[in-house]
Amino acid sequence: MWLKPEEVLLKNALKLWVTQKSSCYFILQRRRGHGEGGGRLTGRLVGALDAVLDSNARVAPFRILLQVPGSQVYSPIACGATLEEINQHWDWLEQNLLHTLSVFDNKDDIASFVKGKVKALIAEETSSRLAEQEEEPEKFREALVKFEARFNFPEAEKLVTYYSCCCWKGRVPRQGWLYLSINHLCFYSFFLGKELKLVVPWVDIQKLERTSNVFLTDTIRITTQNKERDFSMFLNLDEVFKIMEQLADVTLRRLLDNEVFDLDPDLQEPSQITKRDLEARAQNEFFRAFFRLPRRERLHAVVGCSLWTPFSRCHTVGRMFASDRYVCFASKEDGCCNVILPLREVVSIEKMEDTSLLPNPIIISIRSKMAFQFIELKDRDNLVESLLMRLKQVHANHPVHYDTSRDEDMSREQIKISLWNDHFVEYGRTVCMFRTEKIRKLVAMGIPESLRGRLWLLFSDAVTDLASHPGYYGNLVEESMGKCCLVTEEIERDLHRSLPEHPAFQNETGIAALRRVLTAYAHRNPKIGYCQSMNILTSVLLLYAKEEEAFWLLVAVCERMLPDYFNHRVIGAQVDQSVFEELIKEHLPELAEHMNDLSALASISLSWFLTLFLSIMPLESAVSVVDCFFYDGIKAIFQLGLAVLEANAQGLCSSKDDGQALMVLSRFLDHIKNEDSPGPPVGSHHAFFSDDQEPYPGTDIADLIRDSYEKFGDQSVEQIEHLRCKHRIRVLQGHEDTTKQNVLRVVIPEVSIPPEDLEELYDLFKREHMMSCYWEQPRPMAPRHDPSRPYAEQYRIDARQFAHLFQLVSPWTCGAHTEILAERTFRLLDDNMDHLIEFKAFVSCLDVMYNGEMNEKIKLLYRLHIPPALTENDRDSQSPLKNPLLSTSRPLVFGKSNGDAADYQKQLKQMIKDLAKEKDQTDKELPKMSQREFIQFCKTLYSMFHEDPEENDLYQAIATVTTLLLQIGEVGQRGSSSGSCSQDGGEELRAPALSPEQDLVFADTSPGKIVQDSQTFPEEAEGDWTVSLEHILASLLTEQSLVNFFEKPLDIKSKLENAKINQYSLKTLEMSRQSQPELKLSSL
Repeated sequence: MWLKPEEVLLKNALKLWVTQKSSCYFILQRRRGHGEGGGRLTGRLVGALDAVLDSNARVAPFRILLQVPGSQVYSPIACGATLEEINQHWDWLEQNLLHTLSVFDNKDDIASFVKGKVKALIAEETSSRLAEQEEEPEKFREALVKFEARFNFPEAEKLVTYYSCCCWKGRVPRQGWLYLSINHLCFYSFFLGKELKLVVPWVDIQKLERTSNVFLTDTIRITTQNKERDFSMFLNLDEVFKIMEQLADVTLRRLLDNEVFDLDPDLQEPSQITKRDLEARAQNEFFRAFFRLPRRERLHAVVGCSLWTPFSRCHTVGRMFASDRYVCFASKEDGCCNVILPLREVVSIEKMEDTSLLPNPIIISIRSKMAFQFIELKDRDNLVESLLMRLKQVHANHPVHYDTSRDEDMSREQIKISLWNDHFVEYGRTVCMFRTEKIRKLVAMGIPESLRGRLWLLFSDAVTDLASHPGYYGNLVEESMGKCCLVTEEIERDLHRSLPEHPAFQNETGIAALRRVLTAYAHRNPKIGYCQSMNILTSVLLLYAKEEEAFWLLVAVCERMLPDYFNHRVIGAQVDQSVFEELIKEHLPELAEHMNDLSALASISLSWFLTLFLSIMPLESAVSVVDCFFYDGIKAIFQLGLAVLEANAQGLCSSKDDGQALMVLSRFLDHIKNEDSPGPPVGSHHAFFSDDQEPYPGTDIADLIRDSYEKFGDQSVEQIEHLRCKHRIRVLQGHEDTTKQNVLRVVIPEVSIPPEDLEELYDLFKREHMMSCYWEQPRPMAPRHDPSRPYAEQYRIDARQFAHLFQLVSPWTCGAHTEILAERTFRLLDDNMDHLIEFKAFVSCLDVMYNGEMNEKIKLLYRLHIPPALTENDRDSQSPLKNPLLSTSRPLVFGKSNGDAADYQKQLKQMIKDLAKEKDQTDKELPKMSQREFIQFCKTLYSMFHEDPEENDLYQAIATVTTLLLQIGEVGQRGSSSGSCSQDGGEELRAPALSPEQDLVFADTSPGKIVQDSQTFPEEAEGDWTVSLEHILASLLTEQSLVNFFEKPLDIKSKLENAKINQYSLKTLEMSRQSQPELKLSSL
């Protein structure tokens, strides 16, 4: 065990311990007398002295000391009761610490680092033991408090688990704590007086892999868009990596791949996810992948046991998996023996008498008069009780209609058929058969034509779905036929392209059956609907199975054997292509080295995976591939693909381009033959590549399949699933990069913001969307990321999210008025009134604010203060400025003598006429601004000038311009109502002229003042007072300080840097404000 480091002097202990191993920094010692022959007296003497002189090693006979070169002080850091135990600690130190310590400059740093690491390991061991014993999680609560204090996330950010580790910064490791939460990976370190905080959202991770560097043999590397970070020195690196992989996979699929991804019930609510849930999900996914069961199947128990295998006359050690509707067995030795028992096939589950030869046995009997004996089952009583309960439920939900009438007359391929019959007798002939290496060899030889459809149903377990859903397919056909939509049009277009060379599809009977199956499946699963290549696969299924059987085989392939293959983005196929690339590098390194870009090979091989080789090799050969696929799953396609590449390695290495490589592979695949096929040859869809001048040597499919198993059959289901998980992150992030580049490609030509700044703006925009997904309940107006939409519409934000971004990156910040201005800007940009805006609209608006000419900026401000941006229910409606506080009968004077007033009126009228003439008729004329809207416009300008270095000059200038515009509006009002004014005798209400400092636009807005002013100026006073954009622009141009303000260059880069730092804290602050009223209400 690890010990808390305490300094000791070895001066008095040198004779009590014998050094077994030593290195530059560590010493492994054994107590003198322990393990020595004839050393009883010595051992007793040393034990007595040891208890007096060196209390640190009183119990354990082995210990490890930290020694700093040149120092007489040593620190025990580990002890052990056995040599094996202490050697485990020594090996850990050698692998994780020894090579690292050389990077430190002084001895104190070395001692401090090692002691800190050992203390962290002790803390982690303690917390692990607490978790295992399910005691009160005091340690976890303590870690949670530290996590919340250090990273200040909203309460909705749930901590899943935490680990002690080191984060590498260059060549220097930083000892600290890794916190894994539902949306983020966080690291905290306080070492040698320096604090380090690191926050990485799971959705930003592009690669998650185990690697090594010059100092450490095993590290976890996190790769984001711009950085790589290495974490090492974990107590249990395997466990940490699996949890990180699960969290990254769940979060990325939940947020980026919600097109077809259905979360497990335990993971539906992210705030409820625990470490145990993630471990259960990993086990569930392995179970479903290994036995190729439906996604909805939930694992309940995994217990070690042994199964009686009559063909080997012994019990085979393995594990039993009990789920909702299945009991499965997998032998400890991979591929030795697997069994799948659907509960609907089970007749009884009984406990037998417990004996020394057969400890804790149970017998599971099935309908085909077979029985399976399991022994050495822990907690047998509870297991049997739960199995019987689920068995009763399955039989109640799906009454059994077992059909035993499928013993067909097998008249062809007698040798193969007799082999299969012998196998059925010994191993079983139903879905519950023993699945061993022998059956794999029979499948590789090729299934007889007369048994093919039946065995496909058994291997895929489609037979269980078929028997469990009587009448389901007929009802689907009835509901779906006759309906016309985009999917049915696509199906109709592809019907006559499906095996057109085969006689079965040269008449309406075969075409009609194909139409019914495809349409029924599209109706059953609208998320998938119809995807190209489904027609070819279904055609082949119909050749060997009845129509309803073919439908359930298609369900098995699309929904569990090839998950996520047949959808809008074919994510599953792309993931497997990426896995295939890695397998090529591992198994065919010379070919991988020659082919610089393996993505070319992956694009060629995509159709291999989508159509299971049916579209690229002769049909009579391809069906043998489908045989292997239904027995071994996707593993069969991976290994056959590798065998094809190996057989053509020489030709591929000598090819000069991708086209030549495609020709090499196409010719090879088109000349694969099946010597055992009883039917006439049927060419592949690529036969046009084969117009060779000279005969091309053919390859027998049986030989190719045998080679694939012998050379590349060592990949286990667990390895493939791990690779899929690893590459799914890359594929999803590749789609995100494609979306980003396509959006930026459209936006860059239309704005003046530099591309690198646009990228950062896009990241901020996307992160704002993601933060709402992290911590808020989904709102109707803010749908999650939708990858099925056009690129520009995949990420959209609502008004609240836009307000956050506006506050972070807009140059027009107006203090408390900023939020109101953001709301108006959002309403202006929301053209289609769906309460969502896209990135392009957001950036176009920012571009005007940062890079627009003065007239463009004023035009934008003008539009923000007229409908639809300004509404009657505006947030600022309680402001006194909503009411017409300004008299429209104010004198047209500002400090001039009465004699000059008339001349100035003429000048203003002339200015209005000139502006009207100069107005560009090509622009759509904006509506004129009312007095209420104009006052809101002035208020915004006043707020924008706050804290500007030229604040006083700007206030004076805007006061002058406001007065001028009020007078222009009055001139227009009088001109439009001159007829009605004449009958009043031209009577004018005179009021004292206000100086700019006294202008009511900037008057006191205290509540008492508001009431008084509202009574002074009644509502009717507003009349038809209006000003236009041209009036405002011309007036603003008369003040140089205002021109300078709107034309000064603005720096967006500093805003972006601050936004990246403050985006999370702003969101947290807002959510804490929202939670405060709830707390007050609950306390009431």
